[in-house]
Amino acid sequence: MTGMASRREVQVAQAVAEHAADFFARESSVAALITVTRADMSSDLKRATIYISVLPQSKEEEAIKFAKRARSDLHSYIRAHSFLHPTPVVDLEIDYGEKNRQRIDDLTRR
Repeated sequence: MTGMASRREVQVAQAVAEHAADFFARESSVAALITVTRADMSSDLKRATIYISVLPQSKEEEAIKFAKRARSDLHSYIRAHSFLHPTPVVDLEIDYGEKNRQRIDDLTRR
């Protein structure tokens, strides 16, 4: 691929991110806030990597373990609430780009 996502990839990524955000809002514990920052799609639209941020950061490891355990439930949720076919296989990662952006914001405020 040339590095540029197609319009369809962008649309599917946005839909997957929105459904993942809804899923985590419903399913995650109140001990940590899981925010979906974005999703990246493979060029064949069969795989999605969903990037999350977690507050407080001390709950990050616990939250990513929960999110990875809930992958099959998330996949079922996306299948039930979207028209995507096939429903992409999802993986979850901490969004380190977002973490770094927040760190830079904190440093520039001081």
